[in-house]
Amino acid sequence: MTDSEPPRWNDRIEHRDIVVNEVPGFRPLTLDLAVPTGAGTPAPVLVWIHGGAWLFGSPKQPADWLMEADPFTAAIRAGFAVASAQYRLSGEAHFPAQLDDVKAAVRWLRLHGDTVGVDRERIGVWGESAGGHLAAMLALTGDDQDDSGVRAAVCWYAPSNLLTMQSQAHPSGTIDHDAADSPESLLIGAPLTENPELGRAASPITYVTDQAPPMLLIHGDQDLVVPVGQSEELAAALTTAGAEVELSVVQGADHCFAGVPLEPLIRDSLAFFTRVLAPEAGVLSPH
Repeated sequence: MTDSEPPRWNDRIEHRDIVVNEVPGFRPLTLDLAVPTGAGTPAPVLVWIHGGAWLFGSPKQPADWLMEADPFTAAIRAGFAVASAQYRLSGEAHFPAQLDDVKAAVRWLRLHGDTVGVDRERIGVWGESAGGHLAAMLALTGDDQDDSGVRAAVCWYAPSNLLTMQSQAHPSGTIDHDAADSPESLLIGAPLTENPELGRAASPITYVTDQAPPMLLIHGDQDLVVPVGQSEELAAALTTAGAEVELSVVQGADHCFAGVPLEPLIRDSLAFFTRVLAPEAGVLSPH
């Protein structure tokens, strides 16, 4: 664990480059944590998982479109700590390495949360695109026995069934998900259509049970990258299983919610987390 950084903000305490997973032959995986100041009691914590087709991206360099609305500051102002997790990209390791890495971040928070001002029993996960896929996987496969369980999940435009992505693709879709070099094939390390068992193992829908934590799925109906049918399919499976799920289909929104304002969707996401993880708190509007 690293010492907290010199303060850059007056509303949070930052702990950066916390090593949470060291696998021989790979770079150390780290976590950056921001804890709201003045909370008085341990804060519920949201684990943020970045997108990037499992191929690229870093929590240290969030996309400009995301930071224009800044969900992290909104979460801090709403009383949540935010933990930004790294994971091995598909060019470094194939699935399930990515899931192993985000589970390691949750385990660290459960083990050390008391020392950094976060509530180890109130952990939510929030991800977008590939990060939304990993958020769903974490929610549906997390295990309290190994300290990787979470209490809530928000998944933005996330793949949920790798085997149905191409059949659900938007007519103007930009990716052949069944191709041997698709992001999905690269994730599992083999052509998806020739290895459906690997695709099923890497699909959140495979792990749906009535024990799933509450989940909020938000997806644009004009998504050209991850078809909206992915969230619809997962929501239907969760509902059938008897789990708690909310589905919000955003009219006119493409991938990354292009074409619509992001701030209302951030507010909706934080309102969901507040209801599930911190019902005694009130969500403040992002500025």
